[in-house]
Amino acid sequence: MNHNSLRIAILDMYDNVANEGMRCILNLIKNFEEESHISLQYDIYNVRAEMALPDLSYDIYISTGGPGSPLESGESWEAPYFTFIDSIFAYNRGEEVIAGIQKPKYMFLICHSFQLVSRHLGIGMVSKRRSTSFGVFPVHRTAEAGSEPFFDGLPEPFYVVDSRDYQLVRPNKKRIKDLGVTILRLEKERPHVNLERAIMAIRFSKEVFGTQFHPEADGEGMLRYLQKEDKRHAVVKSHGLAKYNSMVEQLADPDKILLTESVILPNFLKTASTAIFKTTSQN
Repeated sequence: MNHNSLRIAILDMYDNVANEGMRCILNLIKNFEEESHISLQYDIYNVRAEMALPDLSYDIYISTGGPGSPLESGESWEAPYFTFIDSIFAYNRGEEVIAGIQKPKYMFLICHSFQLVSRHLGIGMVSKRRSTSFGVFPVHRTAEAGSEPFFDGLPEPFYVVDSRDYQLVRPNKKRIKDLGVTILRLEKERPHVNLERAIMAIRFSKEVFGTQFHPEADGEGMLRYLQKEDKRHAVVKSHGLAKYNSMVEQLADPDKILLTESVILPNFLKTASTAIFKTTSQN
């Protein structure tokens, strides 16, 4: 690998269900490649449908959102997936990585993957929501968040695309302390609802980060998607016309989803590439 090249493994968790997420992730990689002048080579691993998983030869890993339940399923892909996740954490805890001799492995976990890994690590309780969360919503900083470089350039609160039937709640404080995990964002405040707010973003470690929302969501593309007649009909039928109109308006707002999409994953890729090249240049 030359000095100006990185390899990315995309763990496809969509289980062969049609989605917008992969298009958005690939667009972000392409845009970052053009702006940074770093060659980004990627491979896609269809984890749930084909039980395909990468090895540890890649520099960066992105594990996608996906449909269905993140609760324990006993499906054949699940144990190997968690073994792989554990291997990323173990690798980064190695003496040579800590000493700066070996390159770190960076990983971003999106929505379904975030829920799976949070459950696996015992960070909190993953459970089914009373109703689907679907729309554009603010996420709020926690008291312990501190300064988060991946959110540099975003206001407080900032807006995200949320689409999920499950949630991570009831943080296990002892487990979080033992792992050195930081909870960064909570879902929108709901003073009229007597329910715990879901955890929306976590720094699992220096190299591993995750969000329960969709940082890859492309406002422009989602707007096109929602304006198709069949999609409009489906959203209005499930969530009502007012929710549909609100989503369309907020997706077009340059200070909301367009801004979030332009900041979080690009900041992740920038931080990862800087750290990896720094280690390479020292050896």
